[in-house]
Amino acid sequence: MPSDQSAHTGSACVVLCTCPDNASAEQLAERLLSQNLVACVNLLPGITSLYQWQGELCRDSEVQLVLKTRADCLPALEACIKEHHPYEVPEMLALPVEWGHRPYLEWINQHCQP
Repeated sequence: MPSDQSAHTGSACVVLCTCPDNASAEQLAERLLSQNLVACVNLLPGITSLYQWQGELCRDSEVQLVLKTRADCLPALEACIKEHHPYEVPEMLALPVEWGHRPYLEWINQHCQP
């Protein structure tokens, strides 16, 4: 059973987004953080992505961004990513957080403002 320091939540979410390189990933992360659209960004360099694009099978090295935010920040987060991302169609997938450590969830809520 979860402790009283944990909580179920419907407002926190994790967003996945890839970038072509570390420089663009860091620039995007810093922009999202400076606008209070995310509380934290993890950059996972060195991933290999295989995907279909315009009828071709593609294979690229990318950086995976793992963004911690609130659901009410998603519209502004989407607009910022669309405006500043180098890809024509950037990855943006929001995954709801079903459970989390209450102090961490409170920290996310304090640092994200739509």
